[in-house]
Amino acid sequence: MREIILCTFLTLDGVMQAPGGRDEDTQHGFGHGGWQKPVSDDEVGTAVAGWYESADAMLLGRRTYEIFAAYWPTADPDMPFTHRMNGMHKYVASRTLTSVDWQNSTLLTGDVVDAVRALKASDGGDINVVGSGGLAQTLMRHGLVDEYRLTVHPVIVGTGKRLFADGAVPTALEPVSVSTTKGGTVVGVYRPNGEPGHDSY
Repeated sequence: MREIILCTFLTLDGVMQAPGGRDEDTQHGFGHGGWQKPVSDDEVGTAVAGWYESADAMLLGRRTYEIFAAYWPTADPDMPFTHRMNGMHKYVASRTLTSVDWQNSTLLTGDVVDAVRALKASDGGDINVVGSGGLAQTLMRHGLVDEYRLTVHPVIVGTGKRLFADGAVPTALEPVSVSTTKGGTVVGVYRPNGEPGHDSY
């Protein structure tokens, strides 16, 4: 069975919106786009590259898909990720798109939860969910995330879409690996481990 791996860049206050550029996602008046690069370092890049070693596909929501599809097909071919991003299969969850043109892309049809369950049961490697906040929320609500791979960067932006927003399903997490880069980013890999425990001191 394939695993669904949620790969997300976060600020210290949990915001995942628009890490890559000023105009990447200005929804709801978000004015902090491009927050990641000033607080990133080479070790973050190395860690993220490792996240793709066992994956042979990505699962993306519409907004993230459109951002990626506008950038990667014409990105510098000498950049380490260009060939990987263009070559991987892309599954796209959207209620509004009618076609997807980026190389190796497939538009999921019908109920997204049923479609992802079918993907998990199919043959192949892991499937990375990148960004795609709305899709991530749906997958978490239905217990479809097998692993979280998070980079938590040393910056607070105060507003924006959060991965673990109000209403997130309470979940205990088992740490697989946690490290801190020279620039202060925490790189954490966690697996869901049932419901959280409760106790008193």
